Amino acid sequence: MGKRFNSGARTGVVIVGAGPAGLVLGNLLLDHGIDCVILERRERKAVEGRARAGFLAAHSVRVLTQHGLAEGLLTRGRSHRTCLFRSEQGEFTLDYGQLGRGEVHTVYPQQELVRDLLAEYLRRGGEIRFDAEVEEISEGRVRVRDGADVTGRYVAGCDGHRGVGRAALAALGTRTARRDHGVSWLAVLVAAPPSLAAVGYALHARGFAGHMARTDTVTRYYLQCPRGTDPADWSEDRIWTELATRLRTAEFGPLKDGPVLETAVVDLRSDVLDRPGTGRLWLAGDAAGLISPSAAKGANLAVLQAERLAEAFARVLNHDDDSGLARYAADCLPRVWRAHEFSHWMSTLLHGPSAEDTDEAEARYGRALQYARLDSLRTSRTHQDFFAENYTGI
Repeated sequence: MGKRFNSGARTGVVIVGAGPAGLVLGNLLLDHGIDCVILERRERKAVEGRARAGFLAAHSVRVLTQHGLAEGLLTRGRSHRTCLFRSEQGEFTLDYGQLGRGEVHTVYPQQELVRDLLAEYLRRGGEIRFDAEVEEISEGRVRVRDGADVTGRYVAGCDGHRGVGRAALAALGTRTARRDHGVSWLAVLVAAPPSLAAVGYALHARGFAGHMARTDTVTRYYLQCPRGTDPADWSEDRIWTELATRLRTAEFGPLKDGPVLETAVVDLRSDVLDRPGTGRLWLAGDAAGLISPSAAKGANLAVLQAERLAEAFARVLNHDDDSGLARYAADCLPRVWRAHEFSHWMSTLLHGPSAEDTDEAEARYGRALQYARLDSLRTSRTHQDFFAENYTGI
């Protein structure tokens, strides 16, 4: 598509951040014939190598496919339709692909998706500057440390919940709703094939454990841990021993182990900005709202917001119609809040009373509620349809 935006501004849109939100937005803007430049504080190798979530919902796959951004995930991604739950009550597998809307996930490591999006953005003639640390955003002007300022008609903050984009919007008076879920996970990436045929969720008195396949040779595990845990305190032996205990390998069979590639602690927190943009500054992805990883919604919300923001920018820059920007919050926030509601529900299902809970009666009550939720999911078709629709949808 030929370029239609023509202005005295340096570019149509300055995008801060080269994660999924920024790269999808950049590619979609180029589709609409709009000049843009992406500013990324990290070097290219770090951007392309950061291992993150890998579950893409059906809507995300549709958006990426429609815009010619899905060749890699359609070729190398794997369709996934089941999840497995283990507890002291046994094990059951839920085929959510046969429930709800009949939608499934596509498992495709986020770092591979980022590499694909970046390559396509550059192939389409997009401009990106690595090692460009943004210091300030003001009235369409982006000040870069040790570099030239960049000015655009609009700025898109896609640089995460601690980024300059959110800070600049907060300075304009937007409010934040937030929750600390009081739970932390030790995230473990191992060089080992998946041990389960499905995503695995294990409920245990010692805490939650999770199993998520990434590729045929790499698997992601999660272990609930106390807040303030230092990953260095977890040796490989300790990790595998605890995974075996919580995933009940004595009952259900051993795990396929391998060397640990990476460990990090993730504190489960969520927040949502009540106004994801104003004037010349608009946010997408974690910059607009951070969601806990309990239901793997983060990257999918980023794709949704990037799609809607690209349409809004195209309308105003190509047709001088700002109605899309005026509707951006109304288009996205109901879906964002529904994703947060389900993510919060998942968190209450997976995490029982903490080890620090000193009230034994309250701990028993909380544990009983947790298992009642799990039993309802195991036995109620209505509950299963609700789960499937929200698990795969936005």
